[in-house]
Amino acid sequence: MVTNDPNQEELALETNSGHIQVNGNGNINENGNGIGNGDNKINQRQYEPRESFIITKNVVVIGLAFMVHFTAFHGTANLQSSVNSDKALGSITLAVIYGSLILSNIFLPMTVISWFGCRLTMILAFFAYMPFIAAQFYPRFETLVPAALMIGFGGGPLWCSKCTYLSTVAEALTQVRGNKSRKDVNTVKFFGLFFIFYQMAQVWGNLISSSVLTLSGPPSAESTVNASLTNDYEDLEAVIETNSRVGELCGARFCPGIGAEVNPNLVPPAPEQIQLLNSIFLVCMAGAVVLMIFGVNSLKRYGVKSGDTGDGMSGLKLLTVTINLLRKRRQILMLPITMFIGLEEAFLAVDFTRSFVACGWGISKIGFAMICFGIANAVAAGIAGALVERIGRVSLAAICAVLNLCLLSYMYTWEAREGDYLTYCTFAAIWGICDGIWLVVVNAFYGILFPNHLIAAYSNFRLWESSGSVIGYIISAQLCTSSKLVILMCVMLVGCVGYGLIEYRVWKKQKNLEIMLSD
Repeated sequence: MVTNDPNQEELALETNSGHIQVNGNGNINENGNGIGNGDNKINQRQYEPRESFIITKNVVVIGLAFMVHFTAFHGTANLQSSVNSDKALGSITLAVIYGSLILSNIFLPMTVISWFGCRLTMILAFFAYMPFIAAQFYPRFETLVPAALMIGFGGGPLWCSKCTYLSTVAEALTQVRGNKSRKDVNTVKFFGLFFIFYQMAQVWGNLISSSVLTLSGPPSAESTVNASLTNDYEDLEAVIETNSRVGELCGARFCPGIGAEVNPNLVPPAPEQIQLLNSIFLVCMAGAVVLMIFGVNSLKRYGVKSGDTGDGMSGLKLLTVTINLLRKRRQILMLPITMFIGLEEAFLAVDFTRSFVACGWGISKIGFAMICFGIANAVAAGIAGALVERIGRVSLAAICAVLNLCLLSYMYTWEAREGDYLTYCTFAAIWGICDGIWLVVVNAFYGILFPNHLIAAYSNFRLWESSGSVIGYIISAQLCTSSKLVILMCVMLVGCVGYGLIEYRVWKKQKNLEIMLSD
């Protein structure tokens, strides 16, 4: 039997027949497979068997659109800290993006989605990213900062509408297939499928940037210096001195203030190369909008009316729900691991690309290392759903945590070497595996924990992920890389403890529920 505890929070548990909620008094509320506040919107509709294909098609097209769109954004963002390094302009720009994303996640998603619906919200948000690429033609504070604000304000509705769309169609697929599928498994699979495409944006974006920066334009100062050193045997001592300088200045030993005057690897690309790159990326973003307009069905097909957020509320009431979720213990316990995701993504975008790859290998080689990250990230996201089905969500998260901790510890003690491309690519690939698993597991877990308040839950996810990113960008210009690696390890350990506790509470609730149903 379940002990009556008035302080217990209501936990949503997933079963084959739908949502079953156990409240603090041990009462069971069975809401079926409906969306939102138990209106059973999806259960009221009947679908043809081919609807399963249409649902999957929508998820694939959304993934493709995000891949094309973020090919441009990631390809540009990964170069910010190295290309726009003067007065930390690049790092400040990224901090503004994620700082405004915090405000966006608090105030905008519920209202914007209630006005336009999930599909149109995603389309409009894509437009908000375009000025950031255009600003790269004339990178100044007065151009980059306003463009960064637009990305932040568009990003909150974009990601909340995407997450809500995927969770909604996952529930629809459960209804189509009946007892043959479970909503929690479908949710993980759809998020995994989406992140396969999304993380491939790292591959294409960095492949384009690396190709443009290495194949076009005159030889850079970096290549001239390296050629003169390696091709002249009389300068062997200079080569050794360069390797020693990289070991002393790069990797975990890198500190703010080291520039091209100390290390030739940090010489920025020529302006004409940057302009060609930005032109290509603007075309990519336009293509993503076309995919969304012509390839994705509205959620009206699945019983979600125009202006319906899926939570049965709108406006200020939804904002109140978002804030009220922060009072729930399960949300509080998820905050550290959510912030860790933002921290590690900020470290990858700014510190890994600059402290390790650019410093030890060259700015033009950043893309090659990040390609390894993107491929590994996409593969990890793709197999995460299957692994959850085989070994369970908790086991997968535990394996990811151990691998992540080992990587961070080794990077802390490793001594950088000039042009050690194999190690840089290996670091990026392992990082991609960990990041892909964290994104899929944590995103899906939010949908499972808060099925009746999807937009509010994903708004909180992006809010605290963005908070972690902002902290990462702020400390980037203040601390040495070794200190930031220690911070990452500490936050990850705290996050794993919080995640483990909430998983234990969910498991305990499920056991109590099974006992009650068997009686």
